[in-house]
Amino acid sequence: MEIGEILQRRGILDERQLVMAQQSANGDRLDRVVMEMGLASEEDLLKAFADELGMKYFELKDYQVDKALLAQFPATPIFRNALLPLQRDNGRVLVASADPFDFEAIDELSSLSGLNLEPVLALHDDVVELIKENLGVGGDTINELVSQRAAEDGVELLEEVSEEHGELADMAQTASVIRLVNELLIEALQQQASDVHIEPHETGLVIRYRVDGLLRVQSVPPEINHFYSAIVTRLKIMSHLNIAEKRLPQDGRIKLRITGREIDVRVSIIPMIYGEGIVMRLLDKERMVFRLDNVGLNPTMLKT
Repeated sequence: MEIGEILQRRGILDERQLVMAQQSANGDRLDRVVMEMGLASEEDLLKAFADELGMKYFELKDYQVDKALLAQFPATPIFRNALLPLQRDNGRVLVASADPFDFEAIDELSSLSGLNLEPVLALHDDVVELIKENLGVGGDTINELVSQRAAEDGVELLEEVSEEHGELADMAQTASVIRLVNELLIEALQQQASDVHIEPHETGLVIRYRVDGLLRVQSVPPEINHFYSAIVTRLKIMSHLNIAEKRLPQDGRIKLRITGREIDVRVSIIPMIYGEGIVMRLLDKERMVFRLDNVGLNPTMLKT
């Protein structure tokens, strides 16, 4: 069944809007083009598809995921395809997705888990947010580290780093550890954090972001504890610090470009009871430029 027919029959598009969207598609999927053009919201589209295809639509705000059920699924396809197992229902597992037509991803997850799955629809950002809350930032990369697989992302070091050798230094510079550190920085930037605290405690690693002056604990997968030393070493290398020094405090800096934005990072390494703690101050040059529409003024005041 054509997507255009569904959207027209469900009253999402009239004939003129459908023609406009089809002309703008250029090979892209029609529903995505419709959203980009502002002709319909993601929620309206997903509800229309749910009604037409006999699927369920889930509102995931404040939804409590069955963590015991989630633990039966591999993390990598969940992160890669934005699929979130929610609950059991009549012998099937309901899996939230923002794509009603991604049958291959559902089949892959079913094959890997050995469970019968039923896809349900939910907003993409809500699915991704719940995945992060329940599996932690970098959960897919941790999964790859365990299996020693590499990947790329959008973080670029603007200064050369010195070459370090040794087992721990070599591990710290593997692609997966580099990606994990980058993901922590990207997530902090996306949350508009001013500081990142990485602290070893008796019960494991605690990562906190300072947002609007308040420290917020960041969910991370428990397996990250196995790679804590590699994370510290990677940050020392990036900051041009002595990786062998573990008893004295050290201060350094990193210059990065993250998704096109230049970021200065001030790094402090502090010896603690259970290892070395890290505090990073993120200085985003773009955020230092204040615009009137971004300082909390009432819209009526902006017009005057």
